[in-house]
Amino acid sequence: MRAVIELVNVRKVYRIGGEEVYAVNGVSMSVRKGEFLCIMGASGSGKTTLLSLMGCLDRPTSGKVLIDGIDTSSLSDRELTDIRRDKIGFVFQQYHLIPTLTAFENVELPMLLKGVPKAERERRAMELLEIMGIAKAANRKPSELSGGMQQRVAIARALANDPEILLCDEPTGNLDTKSGEVVMNLIEEQNERGVTVVLVTHDPDIAKYAERVVRIRDGKIVEDPGIKLG
Repeated sequence: MRAVIELVNVRKVYRIGGEEVYAVNGVSMSVRKGEFLCIMGASGSGKTTLLSLMGCLDRPTSGKVLIDGIDTSSLSDRELTDIRRDKIGFVFQQYHLIPTLTAFENVELPMLLKGVPKAERERRAMELLEIMGIAKAANRKPSELSGGMQQRVAIARALANDPEILLCDEPTGNLDTKSGEVVMNLIEEQNERGVTVVLVTHDPDIAKYAERVVRIRDGKIVEDPGIKLG
């Protein structure tokens, strides 16, 4: 199975008070098409930075990040924006919904930015809200929704442009157990449909949904069943 994400000796260094801090330190790994991969680690381990690099939200200090075989280090900011829009869906712990837009409008927005015709994006937005079980909340704004419902809207928005990759950063972190299970089942269903899922968590119960669990500590991979660590 081909790799849709490949990291080659990736480092991300921040300079804090004259000192270099390695958030990610020499990581090499690949994610296969259709895989459900979980990245686990304690707070400050580098897992969210690693996810941001995979999603082209940030550029590595050194090393390479390849998406579908494309070396993103050579791409312009506009080209990276196109990759994020067309290939990658993002689900965040804080939802990041636009508060002035309804659930429907939040889901519709990525398609609007891509230039999808009005009729098609309206059909797709409602279809996704129905899949997420929240079609009746289409005209509500985020402040009128529970945390679990907001996260379902966020997943629908992430899937609006039919991405190949779904990146999830602690998607159940702000949810109660029941809502978290609903959200994880929805993410699992997308993976079963062929979407590649990379999920960051510190929760062992959430990690059980994944077929492969990579553990990171101090910016380095310390356990990965996909590779032999020296």
